[in-house]
Amino acid sequence: MNIDARGPRFGAVVTTAVLAVVLITGSAWLLAWQTLAFALGAVGGVGRSPYGLLFRHVVRPRIAPPTEFEAPEPPRFAQAVGFVFAVIGLLGYTAGPEWLGLAATGAALAAAFLNAAFGYCLGCEMYLLVRRVTVRAE
Repeated sequence: MNIDARGPRFGAVVTTAVLAVVLITGSAWLLAWQTLAFALGAVGGVGRSPYGLLFRHVVRPRIAPPTEFEAPEPPRFAQAVGFVFAVIGLLGYTAGPEWLGLAATGAALAAAFLNAAFGYCLGCEMYLLVRRVTVRAE
């Protein structure tokens, strides 16, 4: 079943804000929260992530019905990629080196910002590329 395309983009806006605050403050706790949000989105789908639930219950009832839908698999894969970068960032912030935390968090922030500002989901594009390569290999 396809999902409202505005949901993952809303999640990207919130993620962008959270990761920007992590870079400014160096808060490992806030990055741990974002890591959990990515994990829930990767395991349960973006609709079951905290930001997806916020979109579904608070934002979506107040806006026009969706006109654009997308398959749930690419955004779910993007959440998994975000999770990997967040885990690496968390390791950098907590165990060192700090530059690793900054770099991984910055990379995740860049990807989230691309989706939030321009609707370009880097993780979704990676998913489609992986699918093309694996289908040809079979």
